[in-house]
Amino acid sequence: MVATSATAGIFSPPPFLLRRRRAPSKIICASVVSAETNPPLATTPSRPTASPSSESPLTDGKVIQRSTLKDYFAESTTLVRETEGGPPRWLVPLDCGPSSKDAPVLLYLPGLTGNGLGLTLHHHRLGKVFDMWCLHIPFTDRKSFMGLITLVEDVVKIEHSRAPNKPIYIVGESFGGCLALAVAARNPSIDLMLILSNPATSYGAYPFQTEALLPATLMIPSKLPSSLFFVISLLSGVPLKMVGEKIGKLLPLEQIIGDISQDTEALSAYLSALSDFVSIETLVWKLELLKTGATYANSRLSSIKAQTLILASGRDQLLPSKQEAERLRKIIGKCEVRVFDESNHALFLDPDIDLVPTLSGASFYRRGLRHNYVSDYLPPSPDEFQKIYNPQRWIETITDPVMISTLDNGKLARNLDGIHSQGPVLYVGYHMMLGFEVVPLVARFWEERDIILRGIAHPMMYVQEKEGQFPPLSSYDIIRKMGAVPVSASNFYRLMSSRSHVLLYPGGVREALHRKGEEYKLFWPEQSEFVRMAARFGAKIIPFGCVGEDDVGELLLDYNDLTKLPYFKQAIQEITQEAVKLRTEAKGDVSNQDLYLPILLPKLPGRFYYYFGKPIETQGREEELKSKEMADEVYMQVKTEVEKCLNFLKEKRNEDPYRNIFARIAYRGIHGSRSQVPTFDF
Repeated sequence: MVATSATAGIFSPPPFLLRRRRAPSKIICASVVSAETNPPLATTPSRPTASPSSESPLTDGKVIQRSTLKDYFAESTTLVRETEGGPPRWLVPLDCGPSSKDAPVLLYLPGLTGNGLGLTLHHHRLGKVFDMWCLHIPFTDRKSFMGLITLVEDVVKIEHSRAPNKPIYIVGESFGGCLALAVAARNPSIDLMLILSNPATSYGAYPFQTEALLPATLMIPSKLPSSLFFVISLLSGVPLKMVGEKIGKLLPLEQIIGDISQDTEALSAYLSALSDFVSIETLVWKLELLKTGATYANSRLSSIKAQTLILASGRDQLLPSKQEAERLRKIIGKCEVRVFDESNHALFLDPDIDLVPTLSGASFYRRGLRHNYVSDYLPPSPDEFQKIYNPQRWIETITDPVMISTLDNGKLARNLDGIHSQGPVLYVGYHMMLGFEVVPLVARFWEERDIILRGIAHPMMYVQEKEGQFPPLSSYDIIRKMGAVPVSASNFYRLMSSRSHVLLYPGGVREALHRKGEEYKLFWPEQSEFVRMAARFGAKIIPFGCVGEDDVGELLLDYNDLTKLPYFKQAIQEITQEAVKLRTEAKGDVSNQDLYLPILLPKLPGRFYYYFGKPIETQGREEELKSKEMADEVYMQVKTEVEKCLNFLKEKRNEDPYRNIFARIAYRGIHGSRSQVPTFDF
């Protein structure tokens, strides 16, 4: 990354940085580059880089401790006291590397306070997948909005000239969102990716209008008291999040009180540092700057070509962020919105928010000109996985899945010990009604084997060509966070070539939306293409079956019933027309790809059962399986094995004394809530 200014030269770290490097505490940044007084760097001090293969935080065995709000306020206090009075500068965080060699650049543009450490809670993850530079604008700096645009714009142009085939990410928070939109509007030919957190383009609805403050200036001291900043911080939601985070950890009361006291002390020190430098004149000038920025950005929204992701807080007390996000989405061409209903204005300081999984869920991370669903996937860290899975954990809790795998010697194991860690492996099986089995299946592989199952999913979860009855794309974010990709030959090829563990349901939509009496019936097409693709890379094919859908619900109204009712028939036709068409050349029942939502009558939950059969080897059979006849033979072998797995489970589950949920509750009441409940003998 190259800093911007007029002439070339050598950069020397200021005393602030040198003192931080000698200190035992965490270093804020690798370099502090003043945009005015420092020349550009021919080679900038950069963080170490890692190869793309070592990027996965799930499998590399390294756990990077996430910074806390206390860390943020402590570092911000030092930054404010050491840099106030100087010009804007770029910070390069050190607590987040190393990034991969092909990582795109990310520029962070702060809110009205100008604090360049606004992404502190996310440095540990963002720094692995981005080359991060954060703009810090001292609060007393009087640079105009056009001056700030030029500052950012120069960096963007230099980075684009260095790597024209890589996107440049700009993360704009509040006021920084206005700045990001302005830069994007002025540079439509540069590949920019905008991430806007509660952008302040809704300044017209801002409760603290400059015009309202001006008459009050004579009644307020020239130095603003820290209590005013505390009130503003309360509106941002940060103090309440600090308290909630400590209580949520269920620590001993003495420790909770001590931690809250330390956090409050750090917050007070930061607010005190701000109040030492800020006068009412500075505050009013900042609000005028915000007004200018919002007006400038709003006047140029239609010129923005950049792909945009807006993150909106549902409990923003400073801005009407949800409404503003929807307004911007309708104006900006390539724009998506993600709403965080429980978050306040300071979204990036919310400990419950993880930015990297949010980008992954929105398919908003790419290293090249186009998004690659395979190589651009960002696996969640163990902590992030728990946050993703916990809201869905109730499915596993009430169904208590039994996983049975086949060992190399042919014996069965009550776990996933028969699953080999080395890929590529293709898991081919039966799709329960509405895909009930997927979440527990993916979670067990993740938790027991450290294996990411890359599912092949319907394109409707990734692309919506028009608005209609389809749920918003954000409804499927969890599918993308778990690593699923849209079905296509190219994605299948990439998964196999990257030695992935791939989850495939040949029955697709028709199987997952079956009719009454069709439970555990396979609706597979005649094509055997997945066999030849597996053989091309020597992948193991593991057939599996899963049963239990009829133990959690009864199909009350199916497709045949609903299409007899005019209202539902029209809705089914409309939603089917909105979806990407698949298997248009198929014949028979499998060609019916109509989408509908069945009406289910819940039952007292039974149990889910999974059985993974003996692997079918394709290693060394590539030439042999190029023959359609031989590939069809293996295809029928896989299908037969899946049916055998289903029949085995349907028969054996009748011997399970703990198939009923009450029996399992009673067992755990005696043996402990974490004990494994027995099942049938095998």
